[in-house]
Amino acid sequence: METENTERKKVIFSAIQPSGTITLGNYLGALKNWITLQDEYDCIFALADLHTITVRQTPADFRRHTLEAYALLLACGIDPEKSPFFIQSHVNTHAQLAWILNCYTQFGELQRMTQFKDKSAKHADNVNAGLFTYPSLMAADILLYQADLVPVGADQKQHLELTRNIAERFNSAYSPTFTVPDAYIPKQGARVMSLQDPSKKMSKSDENTNAYVAVLDKPEDILRKFKRAVTDSDSHVCRAEGKDGINNLIGIYSCITGKTDEQIEAEFEGKGYGDFKTAVGEAVIEHLRPIQERYADYIKNKDFLEKCYTEGAQKALAISTRTLNKVMKKIGFIPKAF
Repeated sequence: METENTERKKVIFSAIQPSGTITLGNYLGALKNWITLQDEYDCIFALADLHTITVRQTPADFRRHTLEAYALLLACGIDPEKSPFFIQSHVNTHAQLAWILNCYTQFGELQRMTQFKDKSAKHADNVNAGLFTYPSLMAADILLYQADLVPVGADQKQHLELTRNIAERFNSAYSPTFTVPDAYIPKQGARVMSLQDPSKKMSKSDENTNAYVAVLDKPEDILRKFKRAVTDSDSHVCRAEGKDGINNLIGIYSCITGKTDEQIEAEFEGKGYGDFKTAVGEAVIEHLRPIQERYADYIKNKDFLEKCYTEGAQKALAISTRTLNKVMKKIGFIPKAF
């Protein structure tokens, strides 16, 4: 007798801040993986605009950046029919659970967060409470959806560990309530480095605009930035210690083309760095071209964007409300009568 396979897909939650430019590093390190995960997992995606205001924002720019980021992520391949994709501030359960989890997060735990220390030093004139309790909101984002896996870069692993600790603490105090999430770390492209200083991560906040490639950069600018990429004095295209610049370019080219290091070395055997830089730039341009074309269509269609983020928020609210109600009942809050 045949039995129906009812094994559920694992849930993945991931969010990105809509704080301006989305770089090639963001795309290869996170967004490109988001797209492929949609077939294998139940994915839930968010624009984490509540997280963004730990740093002061100009209101008009903030609104524009949020809408542009939403359109760009759709253009990258998020399918809102398949994966709820919403704006975090549109789903009030995030802020509500964040407050509750603040009360289950220890002060000392938050003090140990390296990102808080780094950002406090960077924004010394605005070391606000939100910056300090940011990890509790991130924990709420994840735990609301009973996520099994969370794609994280190296800079967020500490926050995910804290999320696991909070979930385990709550589960131990009341009975199993939250799924304790694991990190999903892709094998490739997880860390794209600066084109001008390959010892540090590619960042949109870099003062040198040649150090990063934006997903919406013009083709001629992309090619120019790759041609100017910092490399070593050797000319042999291969991955090796001490060749940080070339290692970074090989990683980018591999991510874009799917070729292995060995295939890349064979392809550029006898050729110099100039040829390789040009090839990487051209591969990136061709890969980003359809994304840029879709983005241009979406950003002009505000009604379509509003329909997508409204439906995404409605789906997210329905899922997250179930978790929040369970949490509040276990703590002892009187249930709402409306």
